[in-house]
This record gives sequence, structure tokens and C-alpha cells, in this order.
Amino acid sequence: MKKVLIVDDEQSIVTLLSFNLEKEGYEVDTAMDGQEGFDMARANDYDFIILDLMLPKKDGMDVCRELRQEKVETPILMLTAKDDELDTIIGLELGADDYMTKPFSPREVLARMKAIFRRSANAESAGTETKEDSDDILEIGELRIFPEKYEVFVRGEAIELTPKEFELLLYMAKRKNRILSREQLLNAIWNYDYTGGTRIVDVHISHLREKIEQDTKKPAYIRTARGFGYKIEEPEK
Repeated sequence: MKKVLIVDDEQSIVTLLSFNLEKEGYEVDTAMDGQEGFDMARANDYDFIILDLMLPKKDGMDVCRELRQEKVETPILMLTAKDDELDTIIGLELGADDYMTKPFSPREVLARMKAIFRRSANAESAGTETKEDSDDILEIGELRIFPEKYEVFVRGEAIELTPKEFELLLYMAKRKNRILSREQLLNAIWNYDYTGGTRIVDVHISHLREKIEQDTKKPAYIRTARGFGYKIEEPEK
């Protein structure tokens, strides 16, 4: 039985989600403030966390960031009453796996959860499916990616990537020299038609370039295919 933690200070939301999740066979724990939610998430082995953005004591952004810093990789679905693209991008950049704006239907929450579980399962089994998706070390120029260790080195130096940045870089590196559309990248990394549009892809590409390129205005690794998308390739010598 999968175990889910709901962190939300609105009792009506907690009751609604708990009822529907338990009806689907999930075991549910709840927390009414961010600090309690953080402590429970760090102390227990949950399969999924539903995390509100606006919380007393510690907001959802801080909870998400600190959990990822503590190496808690439990999938996180963030909830917010704000319909703000900036909040969405920040939440995803901090390591959240998905993002929903209130009001929402419990059916949609369940669908998003199943999509994330499915993506995680696919990622775990990807190494045994094809040579393209193997977990061998990937080397492109002076860029080295260690899929099993979630480590990336550029010019011999380790760089820190968010979970989504790493997924995006790894996906592109496994498809070196292939032009990938924004829609393709969106579907592969976020596994659904993200309501904020493809701009989230551009944001992540921009952050990756800042971390791996020597000159972001003239990127050597991640190249733009104007009007279509991006590709990763060997830098010119």
C-alpha cells in the first residue's frame, strides 16, 4: 500500500483529499503546517507528498527546497491558490514534480499522481530497455554525466543540478545531435501537457546553459533550433 502525506492548512482540502485517496487504497497521513509536514516527510518513508504553497510556520517553497537539500526524493505535488506562472516555475525549480492550482478535482490529483508514479517506474526500468537508455557514463566534449549517481561534471568540476535539470540534460544527452521540440521535451520530462505552456522548458534550458556553458550567449553544448526546439551536441573544436 502506497503511503501519502498531505500538507495543507485548509481542513476541507485535507478531508476531501484524504477521503478520495483512502478510497483508492492509499494510506494517508496529514499535517496542518509546513514545519510539521517537513518533520514528518523527513522522518517517514512516503511514496508521495501533496504540499500546499501557503502554509503557517514554514511555506511550501521552503519545505520543498529543504527536503531536496536533505536528499528526500519523494515525489511532490504542489498546490496553490495563486494562478501565477512565476510561482509555478519557482516550485518546479526547487524540485517539485508537479503543480496544481486550486480549485481542483480529486480525480485530477489522482491522475497526476499516477502519471508521476508511471514516469518514475519508467525511469527506473529505462536502463534495461535499450542501448540508448542505458546507464553508462555519457561523455559529450568535456561534459560527463553519471546517470546512476545523478552526478554531472563539466571541465572536471562537479555541478549542482535540480532533479528536473538533471532529467532534462540526461534525456537530451541520450539523444545527442537530435533536434527535440519543446513539446517533446515537455512530455518526456513532465509527462503531461503542462498548463503553463512550453516556457518551462526554455527556463530549464536557460538554467542548464548557465551551469554548463562557458558563454551562454554562444552555447557550445545546448544549441537552439529556431522555431522548433533544442539539441545537445559535441562542441566545435
